[in-house]
Amino acid sequence: MKKKSFLAATSAILFVGTAALVAQEGSVVIKLVSPQRPKMAVPDFRGSGAAQNFMGAFNETLFSDLQNSGLFDMVAKGMYPLQVPQRPEDFRQPPRPGASAGGLALSDWSSPPTNANFLATGYTAEQNGQIVLYGFLFDVAQPNIANAQILGKRYFGSVDETGARKVAHEFAADILAHWGGTSLYGSHIYFVSDRTGHQEIWSMDPDGSNQKQVSSFKSISIMPSVSPDGTKIAFTTYAHGNPAIFILSTETGRRLPFYNQVASLNAQASFTPDGKQIVFASTVSKDYAQLYVANLDGSNLRRISSSRAIDVEPKVNPKTGNDIVFVSGRTGPQQIFIMNFDGTGAERLTNGEGEASNPSWHPNGDVIAFAWTRGYATGNFNIFVMEVASRRFDQLTHSEGRNENPSWAPDGRHLVFMSTRSGSQQIYTMVADGTGVRQLTTQGRNKTPVWGK
Repeated sequence: MKKKSFLAATSAILFVGTAALVAQEGSVVIKLVSPQRPKMAVPDFRGSGAAQNFMGAFNETLFSDLQNSGLFDMVAKGMYPLQVPQRPEDFRQPPRPGASAGGLALSDWSSPPTNANFLATGYTAEQNGQIVLYGFLFDVAQPNIANAQILGKRYFGSVDETGARKVAHEFAADILAHWGGTSLYGSHIYFVSDRTGHQEIWSMDPDGSNQKQVSSFKSISIMPSVSPDGTKIAFTTYAHGNPAIFILSTETGRRLPFYNQVASLNAQASFTPDGKQIVFASTVSKDYAQLYVANLDGSNLRRISSSRAIDVEPKVNPKTGNDIVFVSGRTGPQQIFIMNFDGTGAERLTNGEGEASNPSWHPNGDVIAFAWTRGYATGNFNIFVMEVASRRFDQLTHSEGRNENPSWAPDGRHLVFMSTRSGSQQIYTMVADGTGVRQLTTQGRNKTPVWGK
């Protein structure tokens, strides 16, 4: 990437924001998402008293959490038996072998047309001013109810839609935990939106609900990142002229002190795994943008890259803290590189084809997601994942507009990203095998998402 290209890239920021092994397409996603998924039946729950008024929100939330987890194949509700057991005591054995109990036998759920492996069922009631969920999970392949019951638990929430969604999220989390999954309930996605007329930082829940404005500088604020514990966000803003780094507390909304060096660019900050430092790109050297590390207040600044090219988008390995992936033009068009935290041992990860950008570490520290213009629909950016050690990669998006800025969810099974597939820049999520794509935003233009706790 020549210096002229960097000026174009900087302009894009305003409005959007070495021996190398040859990468080979592989089966990286198999390690992240199991190709074999159990079939889960989740009939609509019923409620008594005031709880009944909020069962629509409850049932939508429970089904959505399980469906979007990427762990199950959800059985269509039209395939369910007519009768739905709400409690273990509702089950009965068929009167004779092969006979149906209309839904009140385990075999009614494991046999055609349902063909489920597991059944999540239960009911809600209003008790002592609270909504109480009685949730049960059954392995319907078992011969009797004693062997079949996996989970039976009570959950409590307020008697309103918020409480109904809360108990649904908690029940879903316990179901996911049985398969080693992690609920995304309570995590947040930060992103940039221009819906107010200015580019500001916003946040939302993983399902796209509860969208809230975080920054209010009435300027250009872009490229958010989240601290490992979720208590801080760092982002680039033009509020004071040149692009500078601001840090906000997610708990109080207050700006935290950070000293920006005098430079034409201080940007693209990301946190180290211990949350005590940030790495970022800066032109403080008065030449090409290079990579630097500093304490959270901007002190103890240290340069960690030294190339006659542009080095940007640094991300520290969340597992080891020893490696940094970044974007550089040192070999021509921008590519993904990796180096030690002290700046030594730089190697190119992508093979030099096309342009590559937006690296994001998987929580396990072995895999990255990134945007690349090679592969299917060559010339447009698509989302890829790569196993760093082997350089094997998989392409997750194909011929669906421009797809960029992938960021891993805390569970390591989902990605959030920006896509133009709907005609404008919007935020989407998907399972890490490219399935289960969901659009989360619709108002204005929305981009550069990052998923945090």
